[in-house]
Amino acid sequence: MTHDTTKLPLAGIRVLEFSHAVMGPSAGMILADLGAHVTKIEPVPDGDRTRHLRGVGISFFPLFCRNKQSLAMDLKAPGIRPAIEALVRRSDILLENFALGTMDRLGLGYETLSALNPGLVYLQLKGFLSGPYEERRALDEIVQMMSGLAYMTGPPGRPLRAGASVVDIMGGMVGVIGVLAALRERDDTGRGQLVKAALFETAVFAVGQHMVQHAMTGQPLVPMSVPNRAWGIYDTFESADGKPIFVGVVTDTQWKRFCEIFERPDLFADDRLNSNVDRVEQRDWLVGSVAETCKALSTEQLLAKCEAAQLGFGPVNKPEDLLDDPHLNAGGQLREMKVPGGIMAKTPRLPLEMAGRSFSVREDPPAVGQHSRQILADAGLSETEIEDLFTAGHVLETEA
Repeated sequence: MTHDTTKLPLAGIRVLEFSHAVMGPSAGMILADLGAHVTKIEPVPDGDRTRHLRGVGISFFPLFCRNKQSLAMDLKAPGIRPAIEALVRRSDILLENFALGTMDRLGLGYETLSALNPGLVYLQLKGFLSGPYEERRALDEIVQMMSGLAYMTGPPGRPLRAGASVVDIMGGMVGVIGVLAALRERDDTGRGQLVKAALFETAVFAVGQHMVQHAMTGQPLVPMSVPNRAWGIYDTFESADGKPIFVGVVTDTQWKRFCEIFERPDLFADDRLNSNVDRVEQRDWLVGSVAETCKALSTEQLLAKCEAAQLGFGPVNKPEDLLDDPHLNAGGQLREMKVPGGIMAKTPRLPLEMAGRSFSVREDPPAVGQHSRQILADAGLSETEIEDLFTAGHVLETEA
């Protein structure tokens, strides 16, 4: 599947991606979704090691490598340098998330490549930014533990990682923000720059609200799993058929509508519940009373009443439930792409709209080296030079 990218925001921007797993590929995916021409550099002969993951990692490569082209090459091979330099000279962005020092050892560090292309924006995605920890390796789960995010997520005494690679993906997003800012500065200066983003600092940024909370109250922080609410009603309730629905009543106006629509005039007339502060103080019995009301309603009735009362609400879903979600499907927010095994899988589009435009799958994830020959030709290598690289096994091309 191929679509015209000329009207996309980043059309004409060329990206070289040296990455694996989630953080780097997610940054590349966002740039690609927005229209950038992203070339993923993969090792020969087997390609990105993420291709071969199983379990929860089986989806990493196909999801985060949509809309990209694949160039499979041996970065250490003699004679490969001219091809790399040709690619760098015509690129706007290079992103990498290898271990600290890897790109320098390959002769691909920022100082070296910026001398070839002064306008290059070079994005380093690491575990930690500058400081005592910067040479440590990190993973999403590690920094969730270090940052307090896991502490705030799990039950007391049982820190629990979030159920998705949230820090990897947020870190990739932060990197993209930095890249876009650097491109804007390049418009004025003509020069690129080194941009860094990291997992640990991204996770710390996410828990900043709790850090400030502690500074303001001086009280030990309590995990979000403990009912220590800022609102009187902000909980999961079950319908008569056992479906859990999260319901939030966060203003006095919503409280009035809730009492009317759910036919609880007794609660509205109770002077102990006049304000949200009052309702928080009465949560010990109030939540149980509301739970009884919800339990008397079918899922359809409960959802309908929440809608009518204009509350914040939502069913507690599993990810697979979203495949049939009416909103996501009606809005075109799930797009199909072909993944390994020839399976057609629905994938969420970039959660963004600009002037009515949405950004999602234009090209399926590539085979290893699927675009090698064309990429090298576009970079200016002659047919003879390209053929020599293939013959020597330094570059690989695989049909889709």
